[in-house]
Amino acid sequence: MKTQSIDFAKFSYLALSELPEAVFWFDEKARLMEVNNAACKHWGYTREEFLQMTIFDVNPNMSPEIWKNHWNSKIANSATFESSHRKKDGTEFPVDITDNFVELDGEVYSCAIVRDITERKRQEAALRGALEEIRELREKLQAENNYLHEEIEIQNNFGEIVTDSSKFKKVLKKVEQVAGTDSTVLITGESGTGKELLARAVHQLSRRSERPLIKVNCAALPANLIESELFGHEKGSFTGALNKKLGKFELADGGTLFLDEIGEMPIELQAKLLRAIQEGEIERLGSESPMQVDVRLIAATNRDLPKEIEEGNFREDLYYRLNVFPINSIPLRKRKEDIPILTRYFCEKLGKKLGRKITDIPQKVIDKLLTYNFPGNIRELENLIERGIITSRGSKLNLSDFNPKQKRLKPKSFQNLEEVQRQYIAEVLQHTEWRVSGKNGAALILGIPATTLYSKMERLGIQRSMDIKNV
Repeated sequence: MKTQSIDFAKFSYLALSELPEAVFWFDEKARLMEVNNAACKHWGYTREEFLQMTIFDVNPNMSPEIWKNHWNSKIANSATFESSHRKKDGTEFPVDITDNFVELDGEVYSCAIVRDITERKRQEAALRGALEEIRELREKLQAENNYLHEEIEIQNNFGEIVTDSSKFKKVLKKVEQVAGTDSTVLITGESGTGKELLARAVHQLSRRSERPLIKVNCAALPANLIESELFGHEKGSFTGALNKKLGKFELADGGTLFLDEIGEMPIELQAKLLRAIQEGEIERLGSESPMQVDVRLIAATNRDLPKEIEEGNFREDLYYRLNVFPINSIPLRKRKEDIPILTRYFCEKLGKKLGRKITDIPQKVIDKLLTYNFPGNIRELENLIERGIITSRGSKLNLSDFNPKQKRLKPKSFQNLEEVQRQYIAEVLQHTEWRVSGKNGAALILGIPATTLYSKMERLGIQRSMDIKNV
């Protein structure tokens, strides 16, 4: 059998030319000495164009100094690294380079095998994005769990709404009406009337009930911490910010955010809250990238917000954003028919907590409770029942220490008609600078003839030298 002879030099050149990876040959002066077909095809140059170029035309990251250092390190014989190359149309793309130094006929050449890693980089970026999304989701879930654990430890005023009051049932009707929407709710009322309970009822009856109800007590946090608590912060955004923190808006995404005591929020932070409500986006402290949030907002206050607006303590535009659907929580003195049922409820609830069983609530105890107006509302009633259970012996509720004396207003001192006339006429005269008649005179303001006013001044002893404060 005859053996066919092979020109191995030609065979090697042909193999390099047809490799799917691009191959570049450079000399010590960084000149391109040879390329294969894959390089021409992918980079867009002809072989002739390539042989007129240097490595600096192909690799925008390469400089003469870097090339010199690279060449001098050829003792390593081979190196693999990532860089980027530029095509004929100016497009830059990431590459993986395996550079081998080869000696031929006494000359050393750099033989670089170059692979386009655009797709790999895209996949790596997608993977990093997915891992970051998983990490953020894990952080969010952890933060939600921590928050919910904290909430479980908090003792609410009472675990469910208890009422026999027709007035309060009208309030609950409003809760039912608004719960199925995403409208913002503003709950007003005195302290201790169960505003948080109404907020929880709105959330539990809403389509967001599977997501958390996140509470922020604006009165319980220092002014410098409320912003971080609401919007979160990035690591290092301020002294003490050792880690990234998710704000309550992020935790409430898809659920409900309850801002209790909203009237206590600092005026300088109200503008940022208004933006979050209007645009549905927030920014963590230390971040320049806003994020969208889907949050249903419920706010509560025991303050008179219109009065706070007049005094410059609350933004009018924020008030109108919050006051979309107002609900007023009725004080206990206006729903006294609920006192008996609430008393029984608290006896059962607090009895379990204290290890006591109260089954006998004397009518005279209920009658005594009904005579009191409970300025502290349901919270005060609950505290009173708890003290009673502690001091009671056996199963009968004892409130012997409770003395329901209402505070009485001090009797008001009244002026007689003559004193009132003297004071009022003197004030009008002072306003007109003691002009009695004419267009701008006191008589015209009082609606009486000037002669009649003169007579009254004489009869009442009103003189220009009088001190109005002491009239």
